Amino acid sequence: MAGKYSKLNRTDIFNFFDVLATDDPNPEGELDYVNPFTLLIAVLLSAQATDVGVNKATKNLWPIADTPEKMLALGLDGVKEHIKTIGLFNTKAKNVMKCCEDLVSKFGSQVPETQEELESLAGVGRKTALVVRNIAFGHPTCAVDTHIFRVSNRTGLAPGKNVLQVERALEKVIPEPFRMHAHHWLILHGRYICKARKPDCGKCKVINICKFKDKVL
Repeated sequence: MAGKYSKLNRTDIFNFFDVLATDDPNPEGELDYVNPFTLLIAVLLSAQATDVGVNKATKNLWPIADTPEKMLALGLDGVKEHIKTIGLFNTKAKNVMKCCEDLVSKFGSQVPETQEELESLAGVGRKTALVVRNIAFGHPTCAVDTHIFRVSNRTGLAPGKNVLQVERALEKVIPEPFRMHAHHWLILHGRYICKARKPDCGKCKVINICKFKDKVL
């Protein structure tokens, strides 16, 4: 199966994740949140924005709006005021409000757990739903962002022409013991080592497994 979806063989794939797991046994996302609701909103806000930027904006938001009702009580202008430093904040504020309205009216103010229900919420796409299911509910999902897309293609782990192809490939090749945290390991590797413009191959612990032809040594 690995040969169809990966340029690495099964042993290399296992070793790839084993090395990342040994280096960081309990990886965590870098978005700040206090419950499933604030996680959902944080991930929604992080589209085309950095985790650092989102955390800065929500630092003073979570203490006063950690439920859909409290967020709605702020009003659209109140939400905008808190997130105005984040890109596309006008559109995101509207989505946050609509999302909260849906959570209250359709889901009893609770964040739903299924992919379909999450994607039914305003501003919540496939990637956001996968992230929430993984972090909040412990599902072994692997949402493909720009970092994971790059790492999967560059290393040969799970090549694909688009995000969905890479996601499907990763579903096939990630070994069972590593499914829960694969999403975090790949993001962190892409963010800090396998960077877009200049990968830091000298610090890469999977360099001997990686199939990237233009390694920067």
